[in-house]
Amino acid sequence: MTRRLAIFAALTLIPPLALVPPVAADVNASPNAVVVWDINAQTAIWDVAQQAPPQVAGRGFAMVSGAVHDAVNAIAGTPYEPYLVAPRANGRESTDAAVGTAAYRVLDAVFPAQQERLRTQYDEWLAGIPDGPAKRGGVRVGAEAAAAMITSRRNDGAFDPRPWTVGTEPGQYRPTPPGFENSGAWVGFLKPFAIPDATMFRTVGPPAVTSRTYTRDFNEVKRLGSATSTVRTPDQTDAALWWHDRRSVSWGMKRDLAVTQKLSVLETARFYALADFTGTDGAIACANDKEFWHFWRPITAIRSADTDGNPATTADPGWTPLVVTPPNPDYPSGHTCRTAAQMTAYAHFFGRDDVSFSAFSVDSGTTRHFDRFSQATAEVVGARIWAGIHFRSADVDGTTLGTAVGKHITKRYFQPRR
Repeated sequence: MTRRLAIFAALTLIPPLALVPPVAADVNASPNAVVVWDINAQTAIWDVAQQAPPQVAGRGFAMVSGAVHDAVNAIAGTPYEPYLVAPRANGRESTDAAVGTAAYRVLDAVFPAQQERLRTQYDEWLAGIPDGPAKRGGVRVGAEAAAAMITSRRNDGAFDPRPWTVGTEPGQYRPTPPGFENSGAWVGFLKPFAIPDATMFRTVGPPAVTSRTYTRDFNEVKRLGSATSTVRTPDQTDAALWWHDRRSVSWGMKRDLAVTQKLSVLETARFYALADFTGTDGAIACANDKEFWHFWRPITAIRSADTDGNPATTADPGWTPLVVTPPNPDYPSGHTCRTAAQMTAYAHFFGRDDVSFSAFSVDSGTTRHFDRFSQATAEVVGARIWAGIHFRSADVDGTTLGTAVGKHITKRYFQPRR
């Protein structure tokens, strides 16, 4: 397969809204190699490995994006602070070869079961790049950046089998139907990519189950988040399904911004690194906070309200949320943590909040459009309630945690060199 055909095959995986080819700095190098290999990463991480977004899948995306950034940044003359390394480069190396090599080497290390498929994909990519010193140099730079990333993530705590803390008292987490799973708590103890400590953004905690705030949250999600709710609007239902898309619409939003804002390869590499680092570290800090508070989910709370000691709540043993509850504690909301962290990074990258972007969801079958980054953060707060899987306090405090993570990272990483 030629490089042009390989690129076309990769781009067919982009949702409909992102089919406009991205514009790279070099008009002769189109489409954007960073976008293509991010799609290839999604194929390996989600389509094949089925790693759950956003928590588990984030590690792989951040590893790829960090290595790709360091490779592209080095060839560009290191205008930004590298994450781990700045491989030796004279600027004449092939950026396409560097991007493909960095991404491939990371994915190959993370997913040994996919080695044959990944090697074929990589060979097809390289086949479209003319042989010579530029190609060899790009391969070398990409390989060095990938090696540094792979080394830095050894023994980082990934996939530890530790379970979430489970309790029996009112407000304490317990696994939820239909699967009653208890896995993934390791995310909260994974080595972060950019924040010093996952515990440094500890939230104030969920409201007491006998408080007025909890009663308000309880009645809101019971009324709006039920699978059979008659008060949830069609648009709220669409938003709930759209944001819950397990393929993670955040990947679509990230790509749409790179395409519509016509980012160069270097700009895209830096943008993706910020997006994946803030999103992943936001998820890590959030999971750590979830384990610390181990608060029950709405489905447990509503079905067990006759045992919570709160006379203002009423049990409904048959209550079911619009979507299946994820297998982790309620507080804080992982989706709002991650979204707020990323939207904070996006506003920092573009220097303003009012940037338009869209993404398509296979689950809802719709495209949602946003005029501002803050608009997306605000909507995901409501969407998790309308889905029936989070209390409002979990969503709101999740945005507080995520924003703090986003600010911390954007002030300290991938900054212009002085």
